[in-house]
Formats: sequence, C-alpha cells, structure tokens
Amino acid sequence: MATTSDFRNGLCIEFNNDLYSIVQFQHVKPGKGPAFVRTKLKSITTGKVIENTFTSGHKVTVARIERRPYQFLYKDDLGYHFMHTETFEQVAIQKDLIVSPDLLKESQKVEIVYHNETETPISCELPSFIILEVTYTEPGVKGDTSSTSSLKPAEVETGATIMVPLFVNTGNKIKIDTRDKSYSERAK
Repeated sequence: MATTSDFRNGLCIEFNNDLYSIVQFQHVKPGKGPAFVRTKLKSITTGKVIENTFTSGHKVTVARIERRPYQFLYKDDLGYHFMHTETFEQVAIQKDLIVSPDLLKESQKVEIVYHNETETPISCELPSFIILEVTYTEPGVKGDTSSTSSLKPAEVETGATIMVPLFVNTGNKIKIDTRDKSYSERAK
C-alpha cells in the first residue's frame, strides 16, 4: 500500500478494478479545506486517460508491472507469436493487446508489459518510431518535392496505409510514428 505522498510519474496503481499509470499529478493545498492531489491516470489495458482527485493521505494499491523484450515471429489463427529475446520462450498474444498491430513485421522488436502478480500480458508496445518501405503509392507530381501540406495514401510493407507527403515514392523507406501511425520523415 502507498499513499498520495508516494505518487510519481509512471507509478502503476490499481484503481476502479483496472491498472492505471500516473501521467501527471499535482499536490494542491488550498487556503480553506483539506489538501488533495489532482491526477491524470492512463489505463494500461485500454489506453484511456482519466482525471481523478485523491484526498491527501489516501491509500492506493501499487501494481507491479514488468516490461520484457520480445521479437515478433509470425501471425496465425491463435494470435500473434512473439519470442523473448533472452530466454527464447514463445508466447501468443491476441490482436487487441497490441498497439498498432498492422505495423508489425517479422523480427520486429517489441516490449510486452506483464502484470507481475498474475504473470499475464497486459499490452504489447512497438518502439516509438519504426522504418518501413513503401510498397505502393501514386507517383508524385514534379515540383511538389518540399511541400508537406498535401498528403497522399501509401501502402507500406506490412500492408498498413499511411498518409505521406507527395514527394514520397514507391521504394522509399519512411520513418513512422507508431503512436498515431503518422509519417515522420524519409529514412536515410
């Protein structure tokens, strides 16, 4: 058990029958009335961010989570299969636990978040940025080489469709932000 004085960014707590990570907190001591802690909590299972206020000294249960390095192997009827990079143990995970599953390619490094007490996977997170090759996009128009205000759809090697600037062509490697599936830059 921990109290509100133990709050820090990234602390994982059990709240409303779910696991939440503290994104932001602020200790408030008004001139009149008791002190309280205003927080922003992000659900580890759904990714939804909520705001909550705890009275000062409120006890919360700290949840222990562990991030483990895995490598994506393949996908079949049982789910997505990953291999632990150190122990070579394999695990199958359902699509709904993976952040941006359409950006996964073979041998992609990921982190699987486990709940320590139950040893169950909570989520699978890709790196913030990945580099993929564009397999198909309409050709760019001459003269539109530096404009990023206009976008066109491009299919990458995993089958996902990403909106890219007009100067990106088939065969280019691009850097993609996996958090919102957006184009970042051309890879060198």
